[in-house]
Amino acid sequence: MGTSASKSTDGGSHGGEGLEEENLDHAGGQLYISLKMENYKLKGELIPHVYGSVPIVGSWDSSKALSMERESASMWELSFVVPPNHETLDFKFLLKPKYNSSPCVVEEGPNRQLIGGTLQGDARLAIFRLNNDEVLEYRVFILADRVSPFDLAASWRAYQENLRPSSVRGIPDVSIDSVPGRGAENGSAATLELDLEHYVVPAPSTSANSGLVYAANMTETPRSLTHSGVFSNSDGSGNVSNSFKDGGGISGDRPATIKEMEIVVPDPVKMYSSAGMVESKSVGTFSPLQKQDGHRGLFVDRGVGSPRLVKSSSSSTFAVDLKLDTETKNSMPEASGAVAAAAVADQMLGPKEDRHLAIVLVGLPARGKTFTAAKLTRYLRWLGHETKHFNVGKYRRLKHGANQTADFFRADNPEGIEARNEVAALAFDDMVSWMQEGGQVGIFDATNSTKKRRNMLMKMAEGKCKIIFLETICNDERIIERNIRLKIQQSPDYAEQPDFEAGLEDFKTRLANYGKVYEPVEEGSYIKMIDMVSGHGGQIQVNNISGYLPGRIVFFLVNTHLTPRPILLTRHGESKDNVRGRIGGDTVLSDKGEIYAKKLSNFVEKRLKSERAASIWTSTLQRTILTASHLGGFPKIQWRALDEIYAGVCDGMTYEEIKKNMPEEYEARKKDKLRYRYPRGESYLDVIQRLEPVIIELERQRAPVVVISHQAVLRALYSYFADRPLKEVPHIEIPLHTIIEIQMGVSGVQEKRYKLMD
Repeated sequence: MGTSASKSTDGGSHGGEGLEEENLDHAGGQLYISLKMENYKLKGELIPHVYGSVPIVGSWDSSKALSMERESASMWELSFVVPPNHETLDFKFLLKPKYNSSPCVVEEGPNRQLIGGTLQGDARLAIFRLNNDEVLEYRVFILADRVSPFDLAASWRAYQENLRPSSVRGIPDVSIDSVPGRGAENGSAATLELDLEHYVVPAPSTSANSGLVYAANMTETPRSLTHSGVFSNSDGSGNVSNSFKDGGGISGDRPATIKEMEIVVPDPVKMYSSAGMVESKSVGTFSPLQKQDGHRGLFVDRGVGSPRLVKSSSSSTFAVDLKLDTETKNSMPEASGAVAAAAVADQMLGPKEDRHLAIVLVGLPARGKTFTAAKLTRYLRWLGHETKHFNVGKYRRLKHGANQTADFFRADNPEGIEARNEVAALAFDDMVSWMQEGGQVGIFDATNSTKKRRNMLMKMAEGKCKIIFLETICNDERIIERNIRLKIQQSPDYAEQPDFEAGLEDFKTRLANYGKVYEPVEEGSYIKMIDMVSGHGGQIQVNNISGYLPGRIVFFLVNTHLTPRPILLTRHGESKDNVRGRIGGDTVLSDKGEIYAKKLSNFVEKRLKSERAASIWTSTLQRTILTASHLGGFPKIQWRALDEIYAGVCDGMTYEEIKKNMPEEYEARKKDKLRYRYPRGESYLDVIQRLEPVIIELERQRAPVVVISHQAVLRALYSYFADRPLKEVPHIEIPLHTIIEIQMGVSGVQEKRYKLMD
């Protein structure tokens, strides 16, 4: 791992040979330690553990020993990164029963000691003497290497690529089949009625995107407000909004219109109190515990089963936290692999304020700011970053009402300016407070059209978060006019205006008021999107942008646009392994699956008959390729990224077989399907990571796309469009022989489902 020389010892084959006497330079990064134990005659009920001196291992209390993780049938492994100020590791191995903590069997001989990555004394076998005088011998492998956080990211990629058997089976990444014409082999057109609505079925009731919504209504609701009096059941727009979306969940305790309300706006000069955050020892999570200076480390996440060290209130011990499904707000992303490793690097190498990122929107009204903010929020949440969208217009409506005329927005109206700055400060304070509680990326959505307003925000952000301005500029009068009309139709600001033309005139006056004082962004870090909304060219300008996450944001914005187009998601037709109840594999379709392939062809021909630029995307597994085989006349693209979640050693097994032969794996998966990684296989988080290029390409496409893939993959893709929380991904319903149509356009994302077969 990394570029520095690694050191290892093999307690079995090398006998008394220790680690080579090399000096690991402390300037080269952090020390990575991997401990492995191997025994081909494992006792199934005894689990290898490690215990020893604080702060790295935990405690000499055997009940707090760290469980090693099964790497293969004969190998157990535990790996971690050691902070520079604690590179002495004094430890021993022990065996503990699977289902309780005692009795323990401690290895014979003196303690093992690693100092700066060098093993003190001779390497040796780990010998355990059981009560019946049976002796168990384990070969011990110790790897020590100096690595940077970027090396860790590279190692994850190497781990996935080198240890996962190829599922490509000789099929190239991309193949084009654009042979025109459709013959009788596609099945009779009579197998599908001309009326496509005949097949419509209701979308799941939890879907938040099945109808038109005003994006600003889905943003964060003010937290810093006290109220007296009576609440009405609408937000001033006439639309009932007793519940608001928050991070994909629904909160029913948030108020709508408030008749009497006091909003306390903090002094922008005040320092925000920062709740102490201490890293848990699993890459990708933080726990809001009291910070203990110095005693910190990071465990490399191997999926479910990796214990997480959490510093207790006593500075002398660590405790093992095995709670996997926590509601704690994390300032690190949930995602695995490169996403998490890059976040670790940013946090370890960057200034403190870089740990929190504020994307501050800038632009005149009707330029697509709120829609862009909503898309960016959805994308970052899907990658595993804690992200929230704060819309100042929503704050303004709650504080000052939804029926303000254009005069409220005049540059020569001091009361209006003061009121708008007041709610902007309130929204920004809420965003920073949320970041201090563990949030990572805040999207601050307002016009922010003057240098004075932006300077106020930068002063409030000092020492607390990094600001990147995102300016949206549109010079296409047709697009501006379309956005204005949508605004009048959807915005609560004009819900009580019965005369559309009067509302239109008022909004254009408001636009003119903003335009008189508008100052383009020229300060700080910024991204300018110029005429990007159509998807036909345009420019993106960036200034002073660095870091993994800002780079991903720029890449996403380069590929996003507002061109309406449908995306059709469907699983392959029923396969023979579906019939047998076996997971994974690469079998052909069943007779029922063949029928679905023909019905799908007829459906797509009718649904996309005027869309000659549409394309068909499949995985590289033959059940999806066969499902698409009747779809002639469209280019077909095969993606390895669309292959089903890889089940590793469980590939081809039934769940009953896994439960019987690998009960620990069965229970671990049942406990946390999102993070659970099949032995030598993948987790849902791994699938999400490899699907990011697919999402980017779906956003970039201007023509319809039909995606024929697999259940786990489509769950992950659907969760992106529906903005579902990551924890829900493994449980999303994606039935066989059903088409999910995602309609992307200027009004957001809508969904429709067609069930072609039972």
